[in-house]
Amino acid sequence: MSQLKKEITLLSGIGQLSTTLLGTGLFMVPAIAAGIAGQFSLWAWIVLFVAICPIALTFAQLGKRFPSAGGTAYFVRKAFNSKLEKSVAWLFLSVIPVGVPAAIALAAGFLQQLLPSGLNSSIFAQILTVALLIGVNLAGAKSSGRLQTVIALAIFALIAAFWWQGDFSSNDLILPELTTESILPIGLALGVMFWCFVGIEAFAHMGEEFKNPQRDFPIAIIIGCFVAGATYWVCSVIILKMQAYGTPMFDSGSIPWVANQLFGAEFKTLISIIGFAACFASVNLYTQSLSRMLWAQAREYSPNSSLARLSIRGVPANATLAVGAVVLVSCIIGELSGLDLEFFLKLANGIFVLIYLLAMLAAYKLLTGISRHLAVVSLVLCTAVFICLGWSMLYAVSVFALLNLPWQKWRAVKASNNV
Repeated sequence: MSQLKKEITLLSGIGQLSTTLLGTGLFMVPAIAAGIAGQFSLWAWIVLFVAICPIALTFAQLGKRFPSAGGTAYFVRKAFNSKLEKSVAWLFLSVIPVGVPAAIALAAGFLQQLLPSGLNSSIFAQILTVALLIGVNLAGAKSSGRLQTVIALAIFALIAAFWWQGDFSSNDLILPELTTESILPIGLALGVMFWCFVGIEAFAHMGEEFKNPQRDFPIAIIIGCFVAGATYWVCSVIILKMQAYGTPMFDSGSIPWVANQLFGAEFKTLISIIGFAACFASVNLYTQSLSRMLWAQAREYSPNSSLARLSIRGVPANATLAVGAVVLVSCIIGELSGLDLEFFLKLANGIFVLIYLLAMLAAYKLLTGISRHLAVVSLVLCTAVFICLGWSMLYAVSVFALLNLPWQKWRAVKASNNV
């Protein structure tokens, strides 16, 4: 078996993308953004959503015309060359040490509260989370899609319950008046908030597994982004009114705190279950996309290797196990070193924004007509967000520069000198 199974429907695709975009972000980014920009974070969400629309539409066109498990790396190869494709593939993998440990630590924080005493340590909860990720991924994209659709519905129900119980009204939706002083905090907040819409590039790796990618893939991206954007904005309104921001505790605990204030301590277990499920869903798609990217690279450049094989379920099992092993090691290192969520978010965002930039460059070369003009707008917007990242873009730039050094040429020269 050399082809992935086409099992993803439109509904499961929307569920997968929306839960991935919400996932870990919903439980930390609205509070962090509010701590940076206060009430002006509501404007920042609108700016971000407007900016992400053309980017999402461009990814939708790329995925529709070039469905592949290689995702952005494949788009870049089609537009440019295989050397740049490999650089993008490894750039995507480089998010594991900075992005995945923070996400899994947040998910494990919720799981830890559900484990019995004696087993409720942070490191055990993270190991168990990684084991569950591998298990769900080995079950196939169809099972994963159904699970994430259920999780998406649970998240929407939670936010709706907050709104109803908190007695919110249309007056709470009024935006603050923009001033010249608000531009800087809005820009700084955007540097963190972009995390909430990373996942589109990971979703691009799933295009090959849609039953009807030409029709359903672009619709899933557009609806998934809209649903996630609306949910983030409403959640931010709730956090701002409840003043659940401004301290390190709220950066990862604002949602549980709001639930405790509105429903009491007896709601804690349910919040822990939903919180773990949402964070798990987000990391799950990344585990899927990383394994499929690794499989796609092996299929292209080393077709006889174990990483290029598929299981009887049509899943890149060996690639999934390899990614799971790297994630586990990264989590252990992250736990021993201590995690600062905002710091790791900014480093990971640098990687993702650079990948988006490269995808938009590929789109400009591959697409035609209105889609090409949209790619130009997206390229400008990605550049603006990259600038907003400030110092944290250095990690992405450094990794990408190292990947593009002439390593093969140097090895050839060294080999010829040794002859």
